[in-house]
Amino acid sequence: MKPFTLRTVLSLIFAAILCCSCEDSKVLNSTNPDKWKKRMLTSTLKDSMQIGSTFLSIYSQLHNRDENQLIGLFATVSLHNPNVNDSIFIDKTVYYNTDGKPIRTYFDKTIYIRPMETVQIIIEEQDNEGGTGANFVFDWKIKPNTIEPIFEAVMISTYGSQSISFITNGKRIK
Repeated sequence: MKPFTLRTVLSLIFAAILCCSCEDSKVLNSTNPDKWKKRMLTSTLKDSMQIGSTFLSIYSQLHNRDENQLIGLFATVSLHNPNVNDSIFIDKTVYYNTDGKPIRTYFDKTIYIRPMETVQIIIEEQDNEGGTGANFVFDWKIKPNTIEPIFEAVMISTYGSQSISFITNGKRIK
């Protein structure tokens, strides 16, 4: 068997790098319109619905050691319906970056969340568009005398044997 030449080894390394870099860009599941289409309301809601908006802070990145070094965080944004008997309705969900600019609208047609159900939006660790001060605004509707939706986010990051995790809670703004 003939030994590998430097040229052969370099060609193999180049081919491996080329194969790894040709990976298709991944569509995030939570931004996939099909996920939200199956939840879209097909009938009209009554005029007697109570409306509200909730602000939820989220962190897709944190400063680490100094102002210029950032670490990415994985966030799970949960939209909870705490009602045992009634659905809640979310009209629009917009994700804003640290500068207050809208990054994406997850949906802008009313969706429903069944009684006691939780729906989630995932911000993956490599999705750093939101930055260190991102946030969501949720516009919602509920039947009168119904408990308001609960919005929470859990952010996590792990490096080797160390990890960080924390939660944020939504605050009604309207």
